[in-house]
Amino acid sequence: MSSCSSDQSQSGPACSSSSSPLTPAQQQAAAAGAEQDWAAAKAFYDNLVSTKRPRPPKPQNAITVAVSSRALFDMVKDRKIYEEEGVETYVKYQEENENLPLKPGPAFYFVKALEQVNARLRELYPKDEELFDIVLMTNNHAQVGVRLINSINHYGLLIERFCMTGGESPIGYLTAYLTNLYLSADSEKVQEAIEAGIASATMFTANKDIPYCDKQLRVAFDGDAVLFSDESEQIVKEHGLDRFYEHEQMNENKPLAQGPLKGFLEDLGKLQKKFYAKDERLDCPIRTYLVTARSAASSGARVLKTLRSWGLEIDEALFLAGAPKGPILVKIRPHIFFDDQMFHIEGAQQLGTVAAHVPYGIGQKYHKSTPKDDTVKK
Repeated sequence: MSSCSSDQSQSGPACSSSSSPLTPAQQQAAAAGAEQDWAAAKAFYDNLVSTKRPRPPKPQNAITVAVSSRALFDMVKDRKIYEEEGVETYVKYQEENENLPLKPGPAFYFVKALEQVNARLRELYPKDEELFDIVLMTNNHAQVGVRLINSINHYGLLIERFCMTGGESPIGYLTAYLTNLYLSADSEKVQEAIEAGIASATMFTANKDIPYCDKQLRVAFDGDAVLFSDESEQIVKEHGLDRFYEHEQMNENKPLAQGPLKGFLEDLGKLQKKFYAKDERLDCPIRTYLVTARSAASSGARVLKTLRSWGLEIDEALFLAGAPKGPILVKIRPHIFFDDQMFHIEGAQQLGTVAAHVPYGIGQKYHKSTPKDDTVKK
């Protein structure tokens, strides 16, 4: 006998059962059933000879990026209606305006750049499914879905998988959707996801418009507490820079532990190598940047040796020795910049960079991100 209940903390149906776990044979049968389901879906798409839309990649092979509706689109006005007038008025407003496309939000051009990479990969590897897969992950009600779908189609985005949870937090579904990266405008949901071990960041809209490269995905990462653990940052905060420099030099040949975004850099690296294998290194549509406040001479070697020990490449490494990151980011023009420190996020914002706050490590004791997302809670 089993019982099911709605678990707010897990944000989705939670089931508990007194029955014994599946035997190996039962597990094998379940896996075979999943393969059959996928084969049927593939056959369905393959038979749609009249459509030019590419078939979504198999989730097990894809690099899944989940974005909330307010990260993908500008829904500031919509959110205000929800907060001031309630759910029913909000849903009615969305239904009345479902043919009016939403404007781009902070993650919009990042998603467009991911799809540009997919287009290039499909040209070089027509049958390969190691592609980006974008999932709209929102706690909007299903009635709002029509406007979201219409907006996605208006911009020609290839987003086929949705998760609309009708007021419940969608965080519990991230693992089920095999999420590699989650982007939201809600700092609390992002914190939940980080604690669940999923690479996540809170999106912030740039304060001014700058042109983005439409032929190359550009992703900029901070180092400590983003790609790497906050081990070294703890020493800075608790013992000062001199002790930090000494610690880094003593441990130069000891790799840093991984941080929350290391896996996403690894995903980008895997795709870059697919272009290199086709002699496309000089025309690769992915470029990565390390933008760190570290000094090169006193603490940079450990960072570079850590990346080398992981077998990862970074295209450009910029050691700023405490200088502001904003002006450097203006030169790079990344589609997204990940950092754990809010003052770096704010500096990037002011000069036109879309920044994503990673709420991880000791730095969160000093600065916290504040926006709340997605539309509609119970």
